[in-house]
Amino acid sequence: MSKNLLKSTSVVSFMTFISRILGFVRDALVAQMFGATAAVDAFYVAFKIPNFMRNLFAEGCFSQAFVPVLADYRTTKPEEVKPFISHIAGGLGLFLFILTIAGMVLAPFIVMLFAPGYHLGSERHIWATDMLRVTFPYLMLISLAALASAILNSYKHFAAAAFTPALLNICLIATAIFLSPHLAIPIESQSWGVLFAGFVQLGFLVATLWRYRLLVKPKIHFGDPGVNRVLKLMGPALLGASVGQISLLINTIFASFLIVGSVSWLYYSERLVFFPLGVFGVALATVVLPHLSAKHAAKSAQDYAKALDWGIRCNLIIALPAMVCLIVLAGPFIISLFGYGHFTAYDAVMTRKSVLAYSFGLPAFMLVKVLGAAFYAKQDTKTPVKISVKAIIANMILNAVLVFPLKHAGLALAASLGSWLNVAMLLYALKKQNIFHFEKHWLWFACQMIIANLVIGVTLYFLAGDYLAWLNHHFMWRFLKILELGAVGIVVYFGTLRLMGMRWKDYRIEHD
Repeated sequence: MSKNLLKSTSVVSFMTFISRILGFVRDALVAQMFGATAAVDAFYVAFKIPNFMRNLFAEGCFSQAFVPVLADYRTTKPEEVKPFISHIAGGLGLFLFILTIAGMVLAPFIVMLFAPGYHLGSERHIWATDMLRVTFPYLMLISLAALASAILNSYKHFAAAAFTPALLNICLIATAIFLSPHLAIPIESQSWGVLFAGFVQLGFLVATLWRYRLLVKPKIHFGDPGVNRVLKLMGPALLGASVGQISLLINTIFASFLIVGSVSWLYYSERLVFFPLGVFGVALATVVLPHLSAKHAAKSAQDYAKALDWGIRCNLIIALPAMVCLIVLAGPFIISLFGYGHFTAYDAVMTRKSVLAYSFGLPAFMLVKVLGAAFYAKQDTKTPVKISVKAIIANMILNAVLVFPLKHAGLALAASLGSWLNVAMLLYALKKQNIFHFEKHWLWFACQMIIANLVIGVTLYFLAGDYLAWLNHHFMWRFLKILELGAVGIVVYFGTLRLMGMRWKDYRIEHD
């Protein structure tokens, strides 16, 4: 039975939206309770390391390699699907167990590698090391959860996998409230919350697999041809699938040399800017990848191109107004979400600088997800990885140049510029391989986007006023004002698009 691809994306977006709202609650709570201190900086380093490796490996190269191969098995060899999944699960579990043990033992050196500004023996290095030993097993747990999510997504069961990140936020909120008062270093409660969340997330997805009769017993069998295909595809995809994550990690490395608070300011900026990325950009890529993989397996080039064109346009419809809103409302958003307790006005001003720099790259961060999926669905990992290496090198050069005049904001701007370069090279490669072309309808679409975003930007600018004045108002006023601006923005933006002839029926596309 056919389903609307936009409907599937909406389901994932809604579940992700719930998670992100809980994430903002968590961040606001952490900002209020702990502020932007050296210990908080240390926690974010300890959390970013396993989280980065999970994004790079489990949700990056592994998912991009596993989903297309699984789609091929389901189309050509359905009787071998469960043995293939069993062997993948066994091999992945063994590798992750060894990696986790090694990571916990080598934690002091890993912290030095990822945050070289935290000198050996310094307070921040000791705190980060201690918390990393607690958070590192999260890599194994959440990577296995990512495998379960990929299986569910391939069978079009998107909701459970999309909701799983909400469990992390629930655990972190609970530990911040109930555990932190009992610890000498309160922020350490968050590292224990991360570990506990890993068990909860994996257990939830295993139960969901069992419910849909997709749960299999892991077995180690590296000679499985399907496993070998996945491993072969994973090699070059290791960098290509997660260039954005590498850019963020590079930012953390540079920020570790800056003044206290820089890592935290960048973290809060990323949380705010990547809200639309997680709610829609990742959701869209999650739905599009198995769809494109199925069309490639069925050798349907026309439907493949149509789905890719749809994905790019839908991305821009959300990404461009999100960029405009974040640029115009950066200050009000930061003050409304984080501006309480130990999070000072100075922290708000400094965070706003990096939010503005990141906002410029938001459409690029989102587009990379879909454009990369266009190659991975065809099991072409070499092209995007070559492009990603060039983008990462450019990002490192930009970091070194911009960090001196702009400090932490320069690191955010470098990540944005690097992502736009990545998008440009991916589009050129797609055109060169005759996979995607800008058709005639794109000219009118571009006009619609430019006019609608100018209208929403000017409207919100005059309605928001001076962002520093928001510091004089209480939480409820800020909350209601944000809701008011959001409602006006949505009506103005989509109203303008409708006046220019855009209809939702234009974005319906079916998948099996």
